Amino acid sequence: MKIAIDIREACTEKRTGKGQWTYGFVSELLQRKYDLLLYTDAEIPEEWKVYAPNVHRMQPGIFWHMRTVFSLVKSKDVEVYVSPSSYIVPSLLPSRIRCIPVVHDLIAFRREPHDRKAQMIERLTLGRTVGNAAHICVVSESTKRDLLERYPSYKPDAVTVVYAGPMELSPPANIPDGKTILCPATLSPRKNQLRLIQAYAALPDALRSQFRLVLAGNRGWHDREIVEKAKETPGVEWQGFVSVDRYNALLSSCTILALPSLYEGFGMQILDALQRGIPVLTSNRGSLPEVTGQCAILVDPEDVESMTDGLQRILTSKEYREDVRISGRKQASFFTWKQCVDFFLPVLKQLQYSHEVQACGPHRQIRPQ
Repeated sequence: MKIAIDIREACTEKRTGKGQWTYGFVSELLQRKYDLLLYTDAEIPEEWKVYAPNVHRMQPGIFWHMRTVFSLVKSKDVEVYVSPSSYIVPSLLPSRIRCIPVVHDLIAFRREPHDRKAQMIERLTLGRTVGNAAHICVVSESTKRDLLERYPSYKPDAVTVVYAGPMELSPPANIPDGKTILCPATLSPRKNQLRLIQAYAALPDALRSQFRLVLAGNRGWHDREIVEKAKETPGVEWQGFVSVDRYNALLSSCTILALPSLYEGFGMQILDALQRGIPVLTSNRGSLPEVTGQCAILVDPEDVESMTDGLQRILTSKEYREDVRISGRKQASFFTWKQCVDFFLPVLKQLQYSHEVQACGPHRQIRPQ
């Protein structure tokens, strides 16, 4: 079965969460030697080239990329098209083309702040995408609930939770430096860095003198106040966008990872931290409790005092930090790219079987393989 996948977000220099999900998912498929047709407007990752994948390069730019993908999917001998990061092409494809969109979250339909352009595009295209989809994959049970609540007529068994995996399979051990609280996320109101800075500033003087708060993330939207607050608050460092190597270095040495987002579809940074046994402070909303299990301090992301109390509990309890080093790794082991693809493959088989049944006509039946 030939599978076409839009990998543009995985080939960018500054991958976001959707890009990292696409990278992990496609990497696993390539290792299993599936027949893939990959669409991108940039060089594929160097480590993929050993598999000699079938790659269609197109002109750079989102408009040309989407236009070309749409034309190719309609004209090429593609059996299934997977769209892991955009609803634009899936919303326009005719129903005869079997499309599997990946829904990461429904932030565009919630009250939490979101990039206005992205919000408008997703609101215009997700409804048609759901109507056109042969099947939908989502990254968490939380996202599945949100999707079915938004589109209650859609059949629950046509939505499959595939989850995600960590950035690295065997990361170096975390050796806490005893001084760093790390928040790795694009600066934006949804990631909630402003309240995190306020919570950090409210810590007792002794803790603030020992621990710094490091913000590692590119500028996003409505972030001016976050940048200004970071610059004027003693002990806070904003490092801007960091490379994969720098991100891993920060994870290898930080004492806490703090991500009190207002809403997440999965939260891959949380998984990266748990995998290394790093104590986590995060939000009690969306998918985050699902990912962390009992291995994190969950706080009300709109309550600064709650965040301060959570930070203080982790920083002052060596026993808690040591317990999480064991339980966090165990929790993280439930989420792998192998499992993600294992959940995805039955969807392909189901679509293939349905297609074969239709091709046989009304008077013949075949058994599923």
